[in-house]
Amino acid sequence: MAPATVLVVDDDPVILKLLEVNFEMEGFLVVRAGDGAEGLERAREVLPDIVVLDVMMPRMTGYEVAKALREDDRTAHIPIIFVTARAQSSDVERGIERGVDDYVTKPFDPLDLIARVNALLTRNPADTSPPDTSPADEAVDEPPAEPGLDANSAAS
Repeated sequence: MAPATVLVVDDDPVILKLLEVNFEMEGFLVVRAGDGAEGLERAREVLPDIVVLDVMMPRMTGYEVAKALREDDRTAHIPIIFVTARAQSSDVERGIERGVDDYVTKPFDPLDLIARVNALLTRNPADTSPPDTSPADEAVDEPPAEPGLDANSAAS
């Protein structure tokens, strides 16, 4: 299985490097962006498995990026985690209104962030994917097998 791709968007080069190193040590493929506009562009190019996004950035805020990602059918399903110094409840609410999946405040523990990323990546795919309506899912009317017999032994 290919490693998960995480897009890290932050205008602080120290935070970008910290996240890049920690995610790579955990086996992730890391794509970086230094501001919101670049982050949105990279998300649309790469279609990462998850986006880790700062809020206060030049050119485009994290709120604007999250809103744009949610409005684009190609990126609407991608989980988003805000990593930001903005910790007031109104900031968290605003993030949730934009469809952000998790909210981590700075300073943060990189291992905690990685655990949150893994939790979002391992959640049931049905949470973000359209239901499968293939014919194989349709029930077939068959009589119940006798106890202790499987389908092969019942035929003999």
